[in-house]
Amino acid sequence: MDQKKRILIIDDHPLFREGIKTIIQSDSRYEVIGEAGNASQGLKLARKLKPDLAVVDISLPDISGFDLIQDMLKYSPDIPILVLSMHSKVDYIVKAFQAGASGYLTKESATDMLIRGIEHTLKGDYFMDTSVSQQVVKKLAQLPDKKPVAIVKGYDALTPREQEVMVLVASGMSSQNIADKLFISPKTVENHRSRIMHKLDVSNIIDLARHAVKLGLIDLDLWKK
Repeated sequence: MDQKKRILIIDDHPLFREGIKTIIQSDSRYEVIGEAGNASQGLKLARKLKPDLAVVDISLPDISGFDLIQDMLKYSPDIPILVLSMHSKVDYIVKAFQAGASGYLTKESATDMLIRGIEHTLKGDYFMDTSVSQQVVKKLAQLPDKKPVAIVKGYDALTPREQEVMVLVASGMSSQNIADKLFISPKTVENHRSRIMHKLDVSNIIDLARHAVKLGLIDLDLWKK
């Protein structure tokens, strides 16, 4: 039997933490190994317990969740962080991803989407609450690009198959769905995606989607669920 994935919860509301803990532990693949009510406490537990994933609120009593995410990643750069917040403003969500978060869920979506968000972030994917995905990509697409020439040249360097995979990845499709669509293996999809990211000099799917929108490769409506 596979070992359970160990999850840390950082949120200043004890009752909400308990509810999240119940949802997480209803799935036999996961266990909650620690809880914290503020950022400093959460950072100490993250360094001590080395969880597989952290669920973090943005509004904390000592410092913001944005700062906490950056501090956690200094000590544990590989830890996936799933933000679970009452805030649904696009600017908050964009800022969370820019800080280093791997996923973002509004608290009202937690009951239906928390486990799905955990699954995606643990796989190394980026995850967004479907109710705000379109707005976030639109906002990211409007951000100034530091390397516009490199992006165009990088896209030209992609093979036809890589360009095809890029569109599907940027459209939000999973590796398995892309594999099914193109009649290739999920491993082949992952290899294509890795080469695409390298050629475009991007490090995550959010940036890839932003570039795809700028290049006119995807329609924002594709992000509607």
